Amino acid sequence: MNVDPIPARLAALKSEPVAELKRQWHELFGSVPPPFNRRYLESRLAYRIQELAYGGLKLETARRLERLGEELDGGDRKKSRIRTDLMPIAGTRLIREWQGTEHVVTVTTGGFEWQGRPFKSISALARAITGTRWNGWVFFGLRNHRGRA
Repeated sequence: MNVDPIPARLAALKSEPVAELKRQWHELFGSVPPPFNRRYLESRLAYRIQELAYGGLKLETARRLERLGEELDGGDRKKSRIRTDLMPIAGTRLIREWQGTEHVVTVTTGGFEWQGRPFKSISALARAITGTRWNGWVFFGLRNHRGRA
């Protein structure tokens, strides 16, 4: 009897130190792990492990997801690029300490929320926190000052 090792590997992600999750990310994705929270790393690693073991999405499923994405952004290539390349997934919490105060921002489907207020732009949100102009992606550590994720 052959026992599938994948479920045990997925369960082990919950107890691995973050450094180990980042090592696995590098191994499985071939890139530096993003600066997102542990939960994000666990979920993406779990998906990738299953994808490599069992295969990825069927072509028809990928096409359907793309069509649904186009419905959301109206086929606007700029919004589509933001959707796929920049935006953390909805529900992600961004935490930033500024001048001794911790600020928690939630990513929403339409932008961001901070202190119950919606923001379409992460840079406008960073300005609301600091009172000065900031690149919001840099302020929250989602990109470095050279524009790399």
